[in-house]
Order: sequence, then C-alpha cells, then structure tokens
Amino acid sequence: MWIAGLPSNIGSWMQTVGAQWFLIEQDASPAVITLVSTAAAAPVLLFGIPAGVLGEFANRRLLLIGVQAVQVVLALTLALLTAAGALTPFLLLALTFLLGAAAAVQLPAYQAIVPEIVPSRLIVGATSLSSIAVNVARALGPAIAGVVIGMLGIPVVFALNAASFTGMLFVLAFWRGYRQPSVDPEPFGAATRAGLRYVVNAGVVRRLYGQLLVFIVPVNALWALLPVLASGRLGLDSNGYGLLLAALGIGSVCGVFIIPRVRRRWGTSRLVLWSSAAYGAGLRAITATVFIPVILPVLVVLPVLVVVGMAWIGVIAPLNGTVQKFLPPWVRARGLSFYQLVLFGGTAAGATLSGAFASVVGVETTMTYAGAVLLVAGAVLLWIRPLLSTADKSRVSAPMPLTEDSTDRTVGEQSLDPGGAVMVIVRYEIGLDDRARFFEIMRRIEKSRRRTGARRWSLYDDRERPGIMVEVFTVGSWREHLSQHSSRTTGYDAEVVDEARSLSASTPMIEHLVAPVQRPWVSRQAPRFRC
Repeated sequence: MWIAGLPSNIGSWMQTVGAQWFLIEQDASPAVITLVSTAAAAPVLLFGIPAGVLGEFANRRLLLIGVQAVQVVLALTLALLTAAGALTPFLLLALTFLLGAAAAVQLPAYQAIVPEIVPSRLIVGATSLSSIAVNVARALGPAIAGVVIGMLGIPVVFALNAASFTGMLFVLAFWRGYRQPSVDPEPFGAATRAGLRYVVNAGVVRRLYGQLLVFIVPVNALWALLPVLASGRLGLDSNGYGLLLAALGIGSVCGVFIIPRVRRRWGTSRLVLWSSAAYGAGLRAITATVFIPVILPVLVVLPVLVVVGMAWIGVIAPLNGTVQKFLPPWVRARGLSFYQLVLFGGTAAGATLSGAFASVVGVETTMTYAGAVLLVAGAVLLWIRPLLSTADKSRVSAPMPLTEDSTDRTVGEQSLDPGGAVMVIVRYEIGLDDRARFFEIMRRIEKSRRRTGARRWSLYDDRERPGIMVEVFTVGSWREHLSQHSSRTTGYDAEVVDEARSLSASTPMIEHLVAPVQRPWVSRQAPRFRC
C-alpha cells in the first residue's frame, strides 16, 4: 500500500500544479488561482464527518476500492476535456472539487486502516513513513509536472494523475487477507454524535486540533500564493515553479529523518512551537528576499523554502502521529475525520483568505502578515499553553464488568429493554475529609462518561442520607451503554473510575433505568381544538 500510494501522491501534486498553471495561462486572478486549493480541500467540510462514520463501520477495503475507481474516472475526464480544448476554469474547479470529495471519503478509512496492519508500538513510525511518501511526492510531483507541462502539455499531467490511481486500485483489489474489525453497530446519526462528543470532551485531542487550526490557516498563504509569486515577482515558468515546490518537498523529506530525534529530545509541544516559529520566519524571509537587488533572487529563496519544508513536517507529523496513537479503536476513524476536517477546512479557509487579501494588498504583503500571525498565534500561544501530555493516559481498551445481567428482560412477550434512553445512577459513600478530593476526581469522571457516550451528567448530594453522593448520567440506548462497558473504556478511563470507587467507604451501588419506547400516557392522536 505504501509503494502504491507513492505514485498516487505524486500524481495528486502533478494535478495541483497542472490546475494552477492552467489558470495562470487563462490569465485568472490570484483569487481564482487560490480556489484550486479551496476546491480540493473544501469537500472535507461537507463530507469529512459522514466519511468518518462510514469508515468506522463499513468494510474499509471495499470503500477504498470504490473511491479509487471514481478518482480514475474523474481524472480521465479532466484529461480528455483539456485535450479537447473544452476545459474552462469553472469545469476545472468543479472536477477538482469532486476529486477532493473522493479524497475526503477515503482519508479517514485509509488512516484508520494503518493500526490494523501495523503493531501498536510502530504506529508513530508508520505515520513517519507515510509522511516520507507524501513529501517525496511533494518534491518529485511539482518537478515532474513542470517538465511534462513544458514538453507535452497540461492534458498529459492530468492523464498521468489518472494512471497513478490505478496502482492503489490494483493493490486493494488483490488484497484478500483483510478482515474488517468487529464493531458494535450504531445508527448513523448516533454514531456521528458519539464521535463529536468524544472530540469535544477529550482535552488532549481538542488541544491538538486547535493547534493544528492555528497553524494551518496562515500557512496556506504560501501554498496558495506561491504560483503567483513564482510567475510574477520571480519571473519563473512552470519548470521554475516546480523547482520551488521541489525545494519545499526536499525540506520536508529531510525533516522526516531529523524530526524524530528532535522530538525525543524536546517533546511534541516544543517541537511544534519552534517549527511554527521557523515557518513564520521563513515566510517573512521569502517576502523580504524578493526585494533584494540580486541577480537571481530565486537562489536565495530556494534554501529558505527547504527550511520552511522542514518546519512544515515538524508540525504536521508530530500532531498527526500523536492523534493516530491516542485515539481509541472504537472512535478512531471518526476522530481522524475531525482531524481531516480541521486540516482541509483550515486549508480551504486559509487559501480563500489569502487570495482575498492578495487581491487587495498584494501577494508579498499577504505572506508577510501570514508569517507574523504564525509567529504570534502559532508559537507564542503554544509557549503560554503547551500541548497536554499523553504519557500518563493508557489507551488500551479496558472492558468493565456490568453489575447486572446484560440480556434483555421481558414481562410476558414485552421487552423491558426496548432501546430507549438509559439513566445510570451510582451512589458513593464519601467521608467529609474526602469530599474535596472526590469532587476533583468527579470532574475527570464527567469527561470520561461524556467521551464514552453520556448525553447528560450530574452529581447530587442525597438529602435523606448524609454522606451519600449520587452520580447520574444518561446514555442514548441500552446498546450504547453496553458499548461503554465492552469497548469504549480505555485504561485511563478505568483508572479514573477506580480512583473514585476507592474513596467510597462501601461498594458503590449502581442502578440502571431504561425509558420505555411506548408511553401509554402519550396520546398518538393529534389534539383537537374548539373555538
């Protein structure tokens, strides 16, 4: 899969360069040119979360086969329209959007399939290996595209992109040993809400996604405006533009081999901080370089782009690897879909804002401001609020025994567990000296319950029995509550629950109340009104 994915990534970068250069030849404005990045990234805003749910429960191999086949057809259509002279900027952006939609559907499933192939201890290494493929493609793709455009034309670039999808398609088609992991079935809407609740209540994940968003929006000033800068101020053709992107890719590849050592020494938070600062400083240096009266300013820009490429991988690889390793298996594809939502949504927003600002204040000024934002928001903010540590949070699944028989109960022929909402009541006996500590633990208990499925959570004092604290939370269904016990609880969640139970003077008493679906006191007829 890695070998097949490499030419596919190269083809995607060739496609981007071909699309941008087609618009340059059409004398499109900077705002229109930046829409190529927007059209490729924006579909994640629409399809990213549903794609995560689909990737969680569908057969991931079959899903990826279908998406790869669609991408082959779309890329061939783009090549044929260009060769026939029928391609317009609108059609180009529309087909780019459809290709982006296909990528949005496959990304969560593709990333979630990695932990099913690779042992847990090697997931971070596998993420770095994937980064090598992406950044080798970033180094080679633009350079190849520049040569192909100069010698054979833009249609051949699009045709080569179509061919690049077939390698992955064949690998997936002939992969017979895949077994879809067993998952607890959930309705689509409930599964979507469960993924959202997890991300909202997981502080580590929330902080990682926030830092990614702060970084990715200003960063895209460079990716979106580099073709305009190349053809304008630097006076380069398609080959020269490919050389600039190749410098970024070379820096990224070098970063893949350097970053792991730096990460082990500094930690993820400091690495991301200094990489963000280096990227921001690089943007400021690029905009200053184009005004230096030297014979070949591009020779000064190229080394700066290599450093910027290293800074890029210094942020993206640690954040992505940490997320993949931290997310528990039951919500991994959905959690990664939110990661993709932030990544590509921020890319779309950054490219659109960069194009709008460039049309008003100019390309160089826009990139200067973007560099300043990275230095302040990306680096200084991380200095004040570092990323949360994951070293003390066990991610191993830790099933918890249920306090009662989990089988359905019936009275006559009527089930008492029909799938309505479930209220769980837990009573703790807490001494006066332990109340402060108990309240502190219950704050973490609340987050744990909400991460694993609780819609509502409250803590009460029992007025009739002093010293009894009552925890109450509701779950959408009995099936979902069983999932809390069987697959959704991690080692860290179990540790928090055990810590709360240890403060209770007696064994906590637990009750389960299930709301009946049919309520005899609710009339099924519409009310009638009389004047």
